[in-house]
Amino acid sequence: MSVSESSKPQAYLVGAGIAALASAAYLIRDGAFAGKDIHILEEASVLGGSLDGAGSPDSGYVIRGGRMTTYEAYTCTFDLLSFIPSLGDPGISVKDEIYAFNQQFVSNSRARLVAGGHKIDASDLGLSVKNKFDLLHVASASETALGARRIEEMFDSSFFQTNFWFMWATTFAFQPWHSAVELKRYLNRFVQELPRIHTLAGVRRTPYNQYDSIVRPLVQWLTAQGVQFAAGTHVTDLDFAYGPKGRAVDAIHYVQNGVQHRRALARDDLVFVTNGSMTAASSLGSMRSPATLNVDEPGGSWTLWEALARKSDDFGRPEVFTRNVDESRWLSFTATLKDKTFFELMERFTGNAAGTGGLVTFKDSRWLMSVVLARQPHFMEQPENVQVFWGYGLFVDQPGDFVSKKMSECSGEEILIELLGHLRFDAHRDRILASANCIPCMMPFITSQFMPRVEGDRPHIRPLGTTNLAFIGQYCEIPDDVVFTVEYSVRSAQMAVYGLLGLDRHPSPLYKGQYDPMVLLDAVSTLLS
Repeated sequence: MSVSESSKPQAYLVGAGIAALASAAYLIRDGAFAGKDIHILEEASVLGGSLDGAGSPDSGYVIRGGRMTTYEAYTCTFDLLSFIPSLGDPGISVKDEIYAFNQQFVSNSRARLVAGGHKIDASDLGLSVKNKFDLLHVASASETALGARRIEEMFDSSFFQTNFWFMWATTFAFQPWHSAVELKRYLNRFVQELPRIHTLAGVRRTPYNQYDSIVRPLVQWLTAQGVQFAAGTHVTDLDFAYGPKGRAVDAIHYVQNGVQHRRALARDDLVFVTNGSMTAASSLGSMRSPATLNVDEPGGSWTLWEALARKSDDFGRPEVFTRNVDESRWLSFTATLKDKTFFELMERFTGNAAGTGGLVTFKDSRWLMSVVLARQPHFMEQPENVQVFWGYGLFVDQPGDFVSKKMSECSGEEILIELLGHLRFDAHRDRILASANCIPCMMPFITSQFMPRVEGDRPHIRPLGTTNLAFIGQYCEIPDDVVFTVEYSVRSAQMAVYGLLGLDRHPSPLYKGQYDPMVLLDAVSTLLS
């Protein structure tokens, strides 16, 4: 990290995920910052944080997670993408590119749930009268009343066997032991999706994986503006000075190339910290070996947050989100295929061309496994004769139905064998496996932001009594909004930039469909039918 010679205020952003990249973009567009005065400090060698996508036809492609968007609920995300030029056509924005793509390839799942090797009627939510009223109770209860209660405390056991739960849980990655408050927020923020939860018709996809479609054009634009990127830079601590207006960060401690540094800050400099990471400590397996669980070194974003939390109660409590890995981990897998057989069989089985169906969930899977076939190519440089698909399982410690091992202990090949068993594609198994490369990915903290929590566990974006510090990303507190979304990170960026700079601007409107009479009528009609 070079020392700037500018006398103008500098902005230092810790982490290079979508929250930090969006913060840099808003500092430039709305805050009149020059790119050269913005410094993004990233521990990893690759930018983009959890919005990743990498690999090759020979080594295999990897996507740790997939993120959906909706037009109604993602107002901040599409505001950001409205001024970022597309990589494929710089004459249009990334937002325009996504809109055009979704006009051409419309989501309408015909195989949202599968059991016994057959598609089932997912339009029947399977909710009892009690289930329905329990849902309405959670959606309308105050967060104070729900407190740290778990979802499983709010429903009887029958609820977790309904089509509704299988679809809702796998669309958003909820577990029964997750926070009832987070479920409440999702029920309200995505109330418009309830009538179409079985078709995923409201889901909008990016033309490629989100690294290629969002991160790459955003980084290219920021680079062109002169933003300074410092990869391989591990921020370990912040020093604070106290003055009449409160406490201010006055130094950044970081390690770069094995050397410890201390960067003193000027009075008007700004610091944005991405605290925590849901993909920290991820590990990859291979076609022949499983992914291992790695929690000994959770990563710099967690260790920095722990260091800051020791300085002040206002900086949150990271241990709430990291202390129970068994309840926050799951395993995803990315399969690279050089034979079209699997895609052809899946398109015939589901009735959906790749890119139009969304998640296919195996309701009778002990792993609660889901897969999704995106429109091909899914990577910008992906050859025409290669296909890529992604999937994940929520119950990684259960034995498989066709492979007598826990999912967490399975190689990529064994995961594919389990998948082909659920689809009853056994007659084609040898041909599919012969050219496949399936890479499993274990993520210890992937749903940690869903863990039961109370007020104060996540720090506010601008902690009380600080003057130049903002927390951004998935583990800061934004009233009413939902974590585990790109939207949450981008909203945190807007709020941080506008708040620290004292701008007379407001974040993009928070969509609240629960107050729209027609949206609410459709949702309640669906729920009570």
